[in-house]
Amino acid sequence: PVVIDADALTALQGHTEILTQMQAAKVMTPHPGEMARLIGKEISEINADRINIAAQYAQKWNAVLVLKGAPTVIACPDGTVYVNSTGSSALATGGSGDVLTGIIAGLAAQEITLQEAAVCGVYLHGKAADISGIDIGLAAGELAQFLPEARCEVLKGN
Repeated sequence: PVVIDADALTALQGHTEILTQMQAAKVMTPHPGEMARLIGKEISEINADRINIAAQYAQKWNAVLVLKGAPTVIACPDGTVYVNSTGSSALATGGSGDVLTGIIAGLAAQEITLQEAAVCGVYLHGKAADISGIDIGLAAGELAQFLPEARCEVLKGN
């Protein structure tokens, strides 16, 4: 499996046909700006139709597509779409997406499906931000400190 984020998404701009040719299972984690550049739309267009755009391109690129933002949308190649219920504006900080990518990659390495890794990863990422109690300016390193507690809460069913 492959997790595609940040500079890898930038490198794909104008070359998205690579995504349909890839044989590897893949998760893509663009924020609205990266998604806009990939598909040639404005950020406002992405945000106005997050669910449909994520679903369309997850199917087109045969990828689990995690469209970061408020709310984060996880779209799957089979047409299934999830809308995450956790997280806050505390996640709108540099490095937060890197933490998310790491969580998803770590979960995928545990031999669960990429869909499960993406859905669980996004939920845990947001839950950690919620637990932090910080509304703005949560540093990525600080976010990671709340992940064990978020995992325990989820295992308890909270």
